[in-house]
Amino acid sequence: MANHKSALKRHRQSLKRNLRNRIAKTRIKNTVKAVRQAIEAGDTAQAQEALKTASSMLDKAGRKNIVHSRNAARRIARLQVAVNKMSA
Repeated sequence: MANHKSALKRHRQSLKRNLRNRIAKTRIKNTVKAVRQAIEAGDTAQAQEALKTASSMLDKAGRKNIVHSRNAARRIARLQVAVNKMSA
């Protein structure tokens, strides 16, 4: 454990950020799962709505460095391709 005041503060901050990032990643996983389930069910309208939500969350996570920005872009692109393939 840290002994300096500044190091103790950094530790507290890192714990808060870790929790915040973990919550965000879990939400992203759940929204992506909703898109995939809608695709499997064949529900085009629901898949597009879920994709809209998922892409918004992924973009936000990419901007805030919760996930890497290119990782977020790649995930969005792959989901978009899957939804487009389903609706075609």
